[in-house]
Amino acid sequence: MGRPTATAPATRRVIPRLAARRRGGVGRVVGLVGALMGVLMAGLAPLGAQTPERGRLTVPFEAGEQLTYDVKFGAIKVGSARLAVLGVKPIRDRSAWHVRFDISGGTFFYQVNDAYESWMDVTTLNSLRFRQDQQQGARERERIFEIFPERAVFHETWKQNREVPSVLDPLDDGSFLYFIRTVPLEVGRTYSFNRYFKPDRNPVTIRVLRRERIQVPAGTFNTIVIQPIIKARGIFAEGGQAELWMTDDEDRMMVQMKSRMSVGSLSLFLRSYRRNGSGATQGTPSP
Repeated sequence: MGRPTATAPATRRVIPRLAARRRGGVGRVVGLVGALMGVLMAGLAPLGAQTPERGRLTVPFEAGEQLTYDVKFGAIKVGSARLAVLGVKPIRDRSAWHVRFDISGGTFFYQVNDAYESWMDVTTLNSLRFRQDQQQGARERERIFEIFPERAVFHETWKQNREVPSVLDPLDDGSFLYFIRTVPLEVGRTYSFNRYFKPDRNPVTIRVLRRERIQVPAGTFNTIVIQPIIKARGIFAEGGQAELWMTDDEDRMMVQMKSRMSVGSLSLFLRSYRRNGSGATQGTPSP
């Protein structure tokens, strides 16, 4: 991303402070998005959910879909992110949607290049595998979770396949933004659920706040705004100020995400999107 310009001395002071925490700069955004996906694990069956014998669940996404975002710290762009549907792949004799979230960028002080991949059963959207490939500053880490919904357990492959208790109908960090697109959200309601694949993270809460028309680089959208709250300290704790904007239609694409913290605000804004492999789209889809 290059050196900060001379017009941003406050940013040069703030970024090292962020880097001194668990994650720094754009790494903090990665933590935010990962936590958001994990926090919002909903305990509802997807609309039209079917048993494995009845075939593939109808979903509002398809292979080739790609959503690209600008990542900002305050008003300063510090990176980019991408959500992509890579297709349907076999996992342990099951057909699974393969989706991927990438985020990269940083500053002179801190660089991030992370990837999160999820494989979801096409009949239930239950998580079957979750992979984290993180390169944040000098730290590199890869973790793969093999998840077994039928036994309510998961294996930590980097720990000699250690078996850990899970939950029924598990969802992982990366699968959330695709699962939630199949679920109705009613403004004014608060939902409390127990579906995150690591039981000690449950329950989690979602508040459906309001409808709002917003403009982002990709266009103008009618959206529904939700707020996640997690049973833990941090940016999603009770009293937190993290919000997520999703299109208020059958597609439920994530358009924007914002979180206010003591050192500033972290945001994702949809820059471009394509529904399949036909090419990027920009415009004003809402009437």
